[in-house]
Amino acid sequence: MRRSLIVTVAAAVGMVLLAMLVPMAVLLRDYALEDRLATAALEVQATESVVSGAGDGRGEVNLFIAQINQDNPILTTVLYPDGQAIGPHPGEDARVETARETGQARVDDTDGGAEILVPVSLGGSSAAPADTPVIRIVVPEPGLSSGPTLRALLVLGGLGLVLLVGALLMADRLGQSFVDPIRKLASWSQRLGDDRRPAAVPVSGPPEVQDLAATLNRLVERVDLLLEREREAVSDLSHRLRTPITALRLRIDALPDQGDRTRLSDDLDRLQVMVDHVVTEARRSEREGLVVGAPGVAVLTGRARFWAPLAEDQGRRLTIEAEVPEASVRASRADLEALLDVLLDNAFTHTPEGAALAVHVAARRSGGLVLTVDDDGPGFPDGVDVVRRGASGADSSGLGLAIAHKTATESGGGLVVGRSPSGGGRVVVELGPTT
Repeated sequence: MRRSLIVTVAAAVGMVLLAMLVPMAVLLRDYALEDRLATAALEVQATESVVSGAGDGRGEVNLFIAQINQDNPILTTVLYPDGQAIGPHPGEDARVETARETGQARVDDTDGGAEILVPVSLGGSSAAPADTPVIRIVVPEPGLSSGPTLRALLVLGGLGLVLLVGALLMADRLGQSFVDPIRKLASWSQRLGDDRRPAAVPVSGPPEVQDLAATLNRLVERVDLLLEREREAVSDLSHRLRTPITALRLRIDALPDQGDRTRLSDDLDRLQVMVDHVVTEARRSEREGLVVGAPGVAVLTGRARFWAPLAEDQGRRLTIEAEVPEASVRASRADLEALLDVLLDNAFTHTPEGAALAVHVAARRSGGLVLTVDDDGPGFPDGVDVVRRGASGADSSGLGLAIAHKTATESGGGLVVGRSPSGGGRVVVELGPTT
């Protein structure tokens, strides 16, 4: 907006200056021509005195004409009736003949200037037209490059340049008074969603920007109030649900049939997992902020080593490899740990003891990481979408891989299942980089 305002002011001021300077340049040229005509009138008087005083003697006239024409744009010529001409413009035309016959001076416009014709009466018996010399003064039109005109144009151009620079400075200051408060609003808005809410946005600038800042402050206060109510509702819901869940578990334990106890306990466990997941997701923004990031290699390899003792107890070979020193991914540490826990728990649960596991972390081509978990088990069942929420081929809640898939997609990646080189299950998770 600031640049657009400067360009607009520059264009407007430039057009105004152009509309003013061009007519003024034409007026200056006309004034310069009028000044030359006034000077030529004085030269006519002086030349007329010399010619009338010299009579038939032309030597004095010749010296005067040579002197007056020296370094002078106004050129004077004396045309005698006998055809002799003293000056740079000899030769007669109809205008000269008319001036001699009528005895009246005349001023005619010519191409590139003006011409003054003045007949000189020598007095006495020589006043006949046939004996009357005519003074011809050629006044060229002054160009824009002539001395006075050029100086005046330079002064006008300098004033125009000063006006243009002043207008641009004023436009820049005006644009800055609009842009700076908007930039502060944008910077403040970008900080929203972090772990802590920034201080209230400063209300400054033009009235419209002040209204926008005040509206944003009220909006943020309203959003904070709604989020706080939502957190309280979720917390209250979790407490309300845990009490009947505990009562149900006690009643299940009191059932006489072992099969019923096992089946209902599994259903209750899945319900407990779902409740915990809902509460965790509801508190995510408060816990992590809007933009999250974590050192993916360190978190994933560290969490994989956490499972090493269990693998050793079950006689499994757990291989942990990382091809990249470190890379930050767009996911929180808790989500990364939960992601790997889901994948390894799935492998431990659905593969026989002694089946080998492998965790491999590599760099992603477009940034981020690629996590691959392989096992030597029976692999994933055919025809079952294991990443769809609630879908499972092994009598489970189906939330595990669905949560892992959500973590991967929210980071800018994805999750794919397939076959490992040994014929078991393979899960490939792509995690996007922090931006």
